[in-house]
Amino acid sequence: MIAKTERNQIRRRVHFRIREKISGTAERPRLNVYRSLNHIYAQLIDDARGETIVSSSTLAAKIPTGGNVASAREVGKLIAEQAIAKGVKKVVFDRGGYLYHGRVKALADGAREAGLEF
Repeated sequence: MIAKTERNQIRRRVHFRIREKISGTAERPRLNVYRSLNHIYAQLIDDARGETIVSSSTLAAKIPTGGNVASAREVGKLIAEQAIAKGVKKVVFDRGGYLYHGRVKALADGAREAGLEF
């Protein structure tokens, strides 16, 4: 069995490889995802200026359970609503080194449902 720290180091290496290929701009910011055991977090980042445009999480949304697919979908919808309010319609999806499956996929689907394009 792989230890938790080793698994996180592998995820960080994968995320580093992903980040070499994609970056966010003012017109098309990067939608970054981080998931912990109990919560999921999402940010829209303009890498050219090094600024976070909007952010959302299960903590900020006051969702009682943050470690499930339904709450990840709600966070996706919430970040999409905030992004559209700021004038952002298109984003680049950064899965953060995680597999595009489960909560990460649910967040992306929720953001697409609410109007973000990627």
